Amino acid sequence: MTSAPADRIGLRERGQLRAGFYADVVIFDPETIADRATFTDPHQLSVGVRDVWVNGARVLAGGVHTKATPGRFVKGPGA
Repeated sequence: MTSAPADRIGLRERGQLRAGFYADVVIFDPETIADRATFTDPHQLSVGVRDVWVNGARVLAGGVHTKATPGRFVKGPGA
């Protein structure tokens, strides 16, 4: 589910939960997940997403943003 996109854009050590790889993980409830963002109010967190880790750092804990910003912009093919 995640290794194919990582491979496609050449992201090494990503896309799998594996020792030595960067940990990018989302824990969500498939029964309640929904997007709340709109064109007029785009900066809204989705409901049903409980926890998120980016590069091994927790950025969402129990549905609350931790203020951590460990990610970076990745330019893929065609960008």
